[in-house]
Amino acid sequence: MSARPASVNEESDAEAPATRGRSRKYTQVLGLINQAAIEVFASEGLAGASTQAIADKAGLSKAQLHYYIESKEALYRQVLQDILTDWIVVFGFSDEAFGPRKVLGDLIQRKMMFSFEHPLRSRIFTAEMMRGAPVINNMMDTSKQRTDQAAAVIQNWMNQGLMDKADPMLVLFHIWAVTQFYADHATQAAYYRNAAQQGQDKDGKDRRYLIEQVTEFLLKGAGVK
Repeated sequence: MSARPASVNEESDAEAPATRGRSRKYTQVLGLINQAAIEVFASEGLAGASTQAIADKAGLSKAQLHYYIESKEALYRQVLQDILTDWIVVFGFSDEAFGPRKVLGDLIQRKMMFSFEHPLRSRIFTAEMMRGAPVINNMMDTSKQRTDQAAAVIQNWMNQGLMDKADPMLVLFHIWAVTQFYADHATQAAYYRNAAQQGQDKDGKDRRYLIEQVTEFLLKGAGVK
C-alpha cells in the first residue's frame, strides 16, 4: 500500500520550523550588521567607514555582508532613518492639556535616556548634521512636521501664561542642545564631574541625578510656572 501524499497544510507544517529558523537567523544577522554599522559609522563617519570594517565587526566575510546589504551608503541611510524614527518617538508630545511641566519634563527624561543608552546613534546624527546633512536632508519631512507641531503647542502654553514668552522653536533647540551634550560629550562630562563612565552606573543613580538637574534647569530657564 502506497503512502498517502502529504496535504498542502502538512507540507507547510513540515517546512514551517525550518522556514522560521532561517527567518530568525536572517533577522539576527541583520541585527549584528546594524550594530556593527553603528559602531563603525560613529567612529569613522560615512567616508571613513568600509564594508570590510563593518563585516569584520559583525563577524562576517565581506561577501556574506553584501548578501544582506546593497551598499555602504544604503546601510548608512537605513541607520539614519532608524535614528529619525527614534527621534520622532522621543520628541513626541503627550496631551497638551497636561501642561508644560509634565510634557516637557517627560520629553527631557526620554531624550536624556536616549543619550545615555544610545550615544553612538546620537553621535552619528550629530556628525551628519555637522557635515551639512547631505544624506539626511531629504529624509526629515516628518521630523520637521512634528517639530513644528511641538513648537505650536509650546506657543499655546506661552499664550496661556504657563511659560515665559520666547521663541518656541528655540526652546526646543535649547532642550536638544543640553540633552544631546550627554551623548556627544559623555566622556568629558564624566571626567570633569569625577563620575562613572556610561555603562558603569550600575544602579542608575547618576543618571537619575543628571535627569533631575537638567530637567529643573531647563524648565526654570523656560519659565515654566
